[in-house]
Amino acid sequence: MRVLLFLATNIAVLLLVSITFRLLGFESYFMQSGYDLDMQALLVWCALFGFGGSLISLALSKKMAKWSTRAQVIDNPTTQGER
Repeated sequence: MRVLLFLATNIAVLLLVSITFRLLGFESYFMQSGYDLDMQALLVWCALFGFGGSLISLALSKKMAKWSTRAQVIDNPTTQGER
C-alpha cells in the first residue's frame, strides 16, 4: 500500500506541474525566449529528482526519527515496563 501511495503522490505532482506549466504558458514563454525546451524532457527530470529525493527522504526518516528522539528499539522486552 505504501508503494502505491508513493507512486500515486509522485504521479499526481507531475500531473499538477504539467497542468500548471500549460495554464501559465511556460511552454510558449520558453519558445519565445529562444530556449529549445521539451516539456516531456522537463517532466522526466522532475520525476527523476522527485522520486530520487523522496526515496532518500524515506530512507533517512526512520534513522533520523530514532536519532532525534533518542529512542531505542526493544527487540526482547525484559521488564514489565518494556512489555
